Amino acid sequence: MALLVHLKTIRDLRGKGDRIAKVTFRGLSLYTHVLENCEDEARFDETFRWPTASRVDENEMLEVQVFNYSKVFTNRVIGTFKMVLQKVAEEGQLEVTDTLIDDNNTAIRTSVTIYIKYTTMDGTVGVWSDGEFLDIPGDPEGTFQFETDSLLSGHSQGSGVSPGRSIHGIPTFRKAGKGVFSAMKLGKTKSSKDDHKKDEPAILDMEDLNRKAMRLGGVGGLDPDCISLASVTAVTTNVSNKRSKPDIKMEPSSGRPVDYQISITVVEARQLVGLNMDPVVCVEIGDDKKYTSMKESTNCPYYNEYFVFDFHVPPDVMFDKILKLSVIHSKNLLRSGTLVGTFKLDVGTVYSQPEHQFYRKWATLSDPDDITAGCKGYIKCDIAMVGKGDNIKSPHKANETDEDDIEGNLLLPEGVPLERQWARFYVKIYRAEGLPKMNTSIMANVKKAFIGENRDLVDPYVQVLFAGQRGKTSVQKSSYEPIWNEQVVFTEMFPPLCKRMKVQIRDSDKVNDVAIGTHFIDLRKIANDGDKGFLPTMGPAWVNMYGSTRQYTLMDEHQDLNEGLGEGVSFRARLLISVAVEILDTTSTEIVSSTEVQVEPVSNISESVTGKIEEFFLFGSFLEATMIDRKIGDKPISFEVTIGNYGNQIDGVSKPSAAKKNKKEGGGGGGGESDEEESELIQQNSSEDEADDDGDLVSVSSSPPMKPVITDRNYFHLPYFEKKPCIYIKSWWQDQRRRLYNSNIMDKIADKLEEGLNDVQEIIKTETAYPERRLRGVLEELSTGCNRFVTLANKDQNQAGRTKLDKERLKSCMREMESMGQQAKLIRSQVKRNTVRDKLKMVQNFLHRLRFLADEPQHSIPDVFVWMMSNSKRIAYARIPSKDILYSIVDEETGKDCGKVKAVFLRLPGKKGFGPAGWTVQAKMEMYLWLGLNKQRKDFLSGLPNGFEENKAPRTGSCLQSLPPISLVYNMKQVFQLRAHMYQARSLFAADSSGLSDPFARVFFSTHSQVTEVLSETLCPTWDQLLVFDDVELFGEAGELRDDPPIIVVEVYDQDTVGKAEFIGRTFAKPITKMCDEHYGPPRFPPRLEYYQIYRGNSTAGDLLAAFELLQIGQGGRAELPAINGPTDSDRGPILPVPMGIRPVLSRYRIEVLFWGLRDLKRVNLAQVDRPRVDIECAGRGVQSALIVNFKKNPNFSTLVKWFEVDLPENELLHPPLNIRVVDCRAFGRYTLVGSHAVTSLRRFIYSPPDKTQNNWASTGDAIVNMDANPSVRKMDTLVKLDASSDAVIKVDVNEEEKEEKKKKKKKKKGEVEEDDETDERMLDWWSKYFASIETLMEILRAQEAALAEAEEREEQEIAAEGADIKPDDHPVKGSKGKEKSRDKSRNKDKKKSHHAGEGTEKRPSKPKVNELLVYNKELEAEYDNFEDWLHTFNLYRGKAGDDDEAALDDDRIVGRFKGSMCMYKLPLSEEITREAGFDPNMGMFQSIPHNDPINVLVRVFVVRATDLHPADVNGKADPYVVIKLGKSELKDKENYISKQLNPVFGKAFDMEATFPMESMLTVSVYDWDLVGTDDLIGETKIDLENRYYSKHRATCGIANNYSVHGYNMWRDPMKPSQILAKLCKEGKLDGPHYGPGGRVKVANRIFMGATEIEDETGLKKQTDEHLALTVLKHWEEIPRVGCKLIPEHVETRPLLHPEKPGIEQGRIEMWVDMFPMDMPAPGPAIDISPRKPKNFELRVIIWNTDDVVLEDDAFMTGEKMSDIYVKGWLKGQQEDKQDTDVHYHSLTGEGNFNWRFVFPFDYLMAEEKIVISKKESMFSWDETEYKIPARLTLQVWDADHFSADDFLGAIELDLNRFPRGAKTAKQSSIGMVQNEAELPCISIFKQKRVKGWWPFMARDENDEMELTGKVEAELHLMSAEEAEKSPVGLGRNEPDPLEKPNRPNTSLSWLLSPMHVVCILAWRQYKLHCVLLLGAVLGLLFLGLLFFSMPSALSNKIFNIAG
Repeated sequence: MALLVHLKTIRDLRGKGDRIAKVTFRGLSLYTHVLENCEDEARFDETFRWPTASRVDENEMLEVQVFNYSKVFTNRVIGTFKMVLQKVAEEGQLEVTDTLIDDNNTAIRTSVTIYIKYTTMDGTVGVWSDGEFLDIPGDPEGTFQFETDSLLSGHSQGSGVSPGRSIHGIPTFRKAGKGVFSAMKLGKTKSSKDDHKKDEPAILDMEDLNRKAMRLGGVGGLDPDCISLASVTAVTTNVSNKRSKPDIKMEPSSGRPVDYQISITVVEARQLVGLNMDPVVCVEIGDDKKYTSMKESTNCPYYNEYFVFDFHVPPDVMFDKILKLSVIHSKNLLRSGTLVGTFKLDVGTVYSQPEHQFYRKWATLSDPDDITAGCKGYIKCDIAMVGKGDNIKSPHKANETDEDDIEGNLLLPEGVPLERQWARFYVKIYRAEGLPKMNTSIMANVKKAFIGENRDLVDPYVQVLFAGQRGKTSVQKSSYEPIWNEQVVFTEMFPPLCKRMKVQIRDSDKVNDVAIGTHFIDLRKIANDGDKGFLPTMGPAWVNMYGSTRQYTLMDEHQDLNEGLGEGVSFRARLLISVAVEILDTTSTEIVSSTEVQVEPVSNISESVTGKIEEFFLFGSFLEATMIDRKIGDKPISFEVTIGNYGNQIDGVSKPSAAKKNKKEGGGGGGGESDEEESELIQQNSSEDEADDDGDLVSVSSSPPMKPVITDRNYFHLPYFEKKPCIYIKSWWQDQRRRLYNSNIMDKIADKLEEGLNDVQEIIKTETAYPERRLRGVLEELSTGCNRFVTLANKDQNQAGRTKLDKERLKSCMREMESMGQQAKLIRSQVKRNTVRDKLKMVQNFLHRLRFLADEPQHSIPDVFVWMMSNSKRIAYARIPSKDILYSIVDEETGKDCGKVKAVFLRLPGKKGFGPAGWTVQAKMEMYLWLGLNKQRKDFLSGLPNGFEENKAPRTGSCLQSLPPISLVYNMKQVFQLRAHMYQARSLFAADSSGLSDPFARVFFSTHSQVTEVLSETLCPTWDQLLVFDDVELFGEAGELRDDPPIIVVEVYDQDTVGKAEFIGRTFAKPITKMCDEHYGPPRFPPRLEYYQIYRGNSTAGDLLAAFELLQIGQGGRAELPAINGPTDSDRGPILPVPMGIRPVLSRYRIEVLFWGLRDLKRVNLAQVDRPRVDIECAGRGVQSALIVNFKKNPNFSTLVKWFEVDLPENELLHPPLNIRVVDCRAFGRYTLVGSHAVTSLRRFIYSPPDKTQNNWASTGDAIVNMDANPSVRKMDTLVKLDASSDAVIKVDVNEEEKEEKKKKKKKKKGEVEEDDETDERMLDWWSKYFASIETLMEILRAQEAALAEAEEREEQEIAAEGADIKPDDHPVKGSKGKEKSRDKSRNKDKKKSHHAGEGTEKRPSKPKVNELLVYNKELEAEYDNFEDWLHTFNLYRGKAGDDDEAALDDDRIVGRFKGSMCMYKLPLSEEITREAGFDPNMGMFQSIPHNDPINVLVRVFVVRATDLHPADVNGKADPYVVIKLGKSELKDKENYISKQLNPVFGKAFDMEATFPMESMLTVSVYDWDLVGTDDLIGETKIDLENRYYSKHRATCGIANNYSVHGYNMWRDPMKPSQILAKLCKEGKLDGPHYGPGGRVKVANRIFMGATEIEDETGLKKQTDEHLALTVLKHWEEIPRVGCKLIPEHVETRPLLHPEKPGIEQGRIEMWVDMFPMDMPAPGPAIDISPRKPKNFELRVIIWNTDDVVLEDDAFMTGEKMSDIYVKGWLKGQQEDKQDTDVHYHSLTGEGNFNWRFVFPFDYLMAEEKIVISKKESMFSWDETEYKIPARLTLQVWDADHFSADDFLGAIELDLNRFPRGAKTAKQSSIGMVQNEAELPCISIFKQKRVKGWWPFMARDENDEMELTGKVEAELHLMSAEEAEKSPVGLGRNEPDPLEKPNRPNTSLSWLLSPMHVVCILAWRQYKLHCVLLLGAVLGLLFLGLLFFSMPSALSNKIFNIAG
């Protein structure tokens, strides 16, 4: 016996100094060592041990004293901690954190943390299973080491005053590892409704809890906001913990095909590399390819083409498909074109994006053949993916400004760097083991017969698929253990946008080349992108492959499993591989530039690299086999267990190839094992002989066959009784347990967290008190769990076989867990009542993170398979992950099912397990499994229920000691009675064609089963039945059974008159157990009814309300059991009802039902419904509506309100459902069920009386609604301030600064603005309003995004900051920097966007003055709660509910709708309500509702446009038109179809007359026009007009923002605002409206202010109250009691759906509906929303001159550089209309003179800034297609060649709306004008009309950089078509208005005409200096020559003259 105390830390010390501590027990004091220079924390981390001869008494004390240590003086006491060891004596181990007290017995801040453990002689108390105490004396290594000091810093108590802290020296305790707050007492056990996976939480006994909290609070004033609650899980936090929890989801979902749709819009491409291209974009997904049209001679083509791909494949296959965008140059019918560049990502990346989409992003193109080349251009595209039921929120496809910021909008997921580099991915394939026999060729048998040769008949090779590329190793002929030693090398961008690598072993065969096994490597799991992250790395490690069973058949029915689809049902092989990544330096010269896959040989690796081979031992025992399907019940059944190939009866192995060698090395259990194992062996007292003895132990892998016995008519069971068969298998694997251990620790933390979160959600859902306390407890558990991980995971650092990934993963997991622990602690301190939901979301992210981390990418031990064999056939299987049953001496590391009894459900393999076959259980096993090292096997039976004897196999000449048993014989058995209180079920699955079911429940417990009665035709049966199971025999100790009884399985079936009952669903429960010596009474008994979720496959199928109790029958027999007190129901015969104490307490309620009418009833049995009636039933009571006499004439009821009284449970959660049934009353008293609806929750119909206090407040005085102060009505203040002449409203929330800015801008551009203003009012139309509104919508959305991002960032920073306080040296969140960067990026982007928007508004000054409407980017119903403010719509169902695989949605089962409502309230009702004035007793609670007589209405449907329609024609386009149906009338707009358009603008208004209620469902459909055959439906949307018409939100006609009597904003409603207001006040019984002076109006007690003048068409101002009334209407929701938001003038966006593709959007339609009653004044004509006609313009471009054009050619004679220049020009999209100048030949300077005019007529839409082109797509097209493209002028300069193709020199593209002003001279024109366009002032040709200047030409050089290649002087002149007609001009230099000929220098003459002239000129040009020098020299020589020539004569003259 010994007491151990582990002193961990002392915290919150004051000052700095040396510290020492003294621990005293039984008078013996032990000292710690001295800690020098401690500041606020002293970490002693020391263990003290006191051997104890006598038991520790409950009253003994332990004392800890802390001193300031001094070498000279005596040590000064800081504080003392004393505790009584009562808790320690009881529980054996304890963790305490408590404050110290000083000499005066007052608590000080300093706290101490200690662990105490007490072991007695018999070892019963306090076994340190979880290795908390690692530093045990005698442990030679002292394994309590840490990588960094900070790992210990995790405080064990939470921040704030946590339960771990004591109040005034009274310590509170936590059990180590359990973390249960001792003050909290658990109440009732509870099964989880939310989620099957979590442990079933118990709801706390809340009063008890509050009492405890109050008591604690009383002691120390404990803040209730700091109480945290530990686990409320009574069900599974068991004391004996010998059973683990079963998983209720039965069906594998991964392999089933699902519908997906991917839509891609290719908007445009930019900066494509190459000269004068004709680009086409190819979109490729998997094997499907689609192409855009070709655009000629452009590097920045604009496409705006939409493609849709439909798939029906399993999710795994879908997400691995590669989506590839490539640009191809000059592709046509004959040539495939040349590839410019590609961009690849996998579909999974798109699906993992927010909203499953990338919107308006730029994809970077790279050349796969030349990785050194860099970026090849960009494609702007949208990619969206929709699975069934996904809802895509598509941003509004409006005229958004072109996003020119390419870098800020790259198509990359968040966190991926903008600059991606090329990398090599090396997949090394070494060898494989354990391949199955693949006798594929029949010839093999022939060969064997003739030659007698039986070679291995498998020719394996490995295939690796990654990023759409495939690499193969060589084929190893005829080998079961092939060795390849090859590497497959992929070259791909890093990080890759493809998440998974697929590695497959295949069998090479000429006939059928099949997969043997497949493994997926998830790159996210083998890399980490954080600051301290690492590149993808893996192995060398073995990967296990699973697939179909190992027996070979020629046509394997489960071949899909070998391809990696679905869950493998057997081990196939294991493969030794490694993965590495190397980032390439693309600048180096020796790099291979191609991305072709390469296969190279690699050197062999040694055996030891993957770890040391150890001998593992697997033991299993079958305690029970029940629920065996009756189809297989007639033959003997056995069970086979396999691990890898060990135990497999077909081709299993019993020893590994290397086992013998290892045996010798290992010596006999000593040699190289770790000390931990060595010490174990010593404890085991095993001799070396014994270890050797079991070396030749023969594995027993299957149970003996046994004939099943019948349980009931559906199921059989095996009669094991007290004899339980066992299996045991020895196997040899590399010892990589550490991987699984770490994974197990994290899984356990995650399970606990998930269970806790479930509790919190349950508490929130049931509205029980204090969810925040439970959340705090959850976070506290998480925090300690994370710290625990850091402690434990850091062991075994130097174990053999640790790969780089193991080391890096460990580091990153430890960082993550530490940071998560700190964040959890921080969040815990922030949890308050109001923040619970937000924090819950954050904690759920932790859960996802934990699950991700726990998934270990490198395998070690293969999974265990259990197969049920019958008649040597494999019937059903279960797969158990080996980590779940792996043993460790540390409790946290042990698998969750290791050494526990687990309920295992066997299911059918592969595709057989899909659908109904997958829901039925083939067999339910109670199994016990244990897997561990053979050396550790001493404990392998310890988890079994006690009370058995081992029965061993007879064996000769060996001691039987070490042999495992082959069966267990239980000699202890207990007899119980099980009482199942089956009360009711709700929302069951409809299993009959009537839309109902005839349900009964079957309850299974052990080998017993009983059935409830069948209740016919209901989905909500109330059985109210007690099932008693007598004499249930359970084997094992009584105490264990009390804490851990077996589970109960409840299955619900639908009884069919013919054939077998149909399965509806199943649920699990655990009974509450009472032993015979316990009292039957509170708090545990009688049990409470609980809800259990019923599952059908993976989907829910209802809830069961029941309670279960298990009562032990003692010596006295059943007489001692509590009596079943309850009347035996005389009507129901022997059926027992649920007893009184358990059934709910009832109260009297009255339920009033409003019967309005029935709609759209479909035929029943081919007969029409004519006289329907509605029956309402709840809890056995009900009421019938009046009969509708003639459904066709009037489907409404004559009597509106009826009521009935019923007894319902007090607890609202237990309220039974209310059933609505519609029957058709036919002749001769026959009734036919038409359809039914079950209202599962009546809570929303419970009447709550109005709050009196609020009314009093409201009536006290007038509240002035001051517009200036109220930010929500900022619009209004402008209304008050503006004078009435300008009926304008400035945009929402324009704050003062912006106003100032706008003023400044207006001043700047005054000239332009004023000029525009004059035409403003006339120019504006409905579309101006629409586009202005869309701009506002976009701004609001952007602002919301920015705000969200900012809030997130702020939260992250807070956490980061706090994290930094706790531990500054580590980053708080993985990759947070990356996130912040990307956030900053998005923030900048947002700034830029708003900047652009600002520019846009500045450029179109009319915008801010436009009245706006509201554009909803969803249906109006979604915004206004389906308009069910008082009239609800209930869908009536008939027919069998569909399951996922049948793809039948509930919509197909809808046979009509019932309109009405309910109101329920407790009786008696207070009299105040009934005494109100005007109370009509007949209407009950439904006062002041309109009457339901038929009413005639004019319905006006406005269809604005449709977006993203699903293509309906072969060419990938559609020819859409609108069809409107209402009742029997139908309007088809077929003649106005829009050709080849997926984003058509309809702009149509349709008027129809309708009579409600007969015609109330409006259907708006979009059809595709076809020349031949019928037109196809693209999609439709349905609108219930009646609900809108009667809604209080007044959805008849939207209320405009402003009241105008003329112009584009004219008031549409026939009733003026004042009339509407008067009517609303009258209906709501309100006082008012009272109009007062000074623009005031009073309604009820509110005063509103507004303008009072209005201007008519003539400009006269009149007084009016309409503005005031409108102000009130816009703020109607502020009116007390009756206020609600009135619907504004709007456009709604509705999804179009197709009946054949349910749940997948086929496009969206923008529209709105107005309704006007015919008995009111008629409305005016419909407003004109017809699409704007484009305006005709003519752009005249004069090319005057060029300069500095690059010289391309060499002169023929002289080699001189020159060019023959000409200029080409076109408006983008009209390349076929391109125009050329004449050629300026032989320009030697790059100067060209042209004086040439281009004339481009075009049609232009001002609002959208797009040119409209109509042209036939091809010669076969029936009609013209309209295209909208940006207005861009392209000018190119070319060099003309006579014999070869002309050379492209340069180009410039000018966006006519925004282009830089031309330079005044050629010198000033530079490349910067275009590159820095954003910073330079831009102009619009539509404003300037005429502009002249110099612009640069550009082209890309060899390095892909832009260079200047010339300059052009041009003049642009824009004229409207009318102006152009008045002053016509000619093309080129032609009449009229001809341009003069250019003055070109003579050099441009042909050299043939005057060669000498040219030569002279050329010579002069080239040799100017030489010529001058030569000339000088010639002249000098001439002078000298003349001198010498004339010298003699001159001399003689001189002489003779002298002489003369």
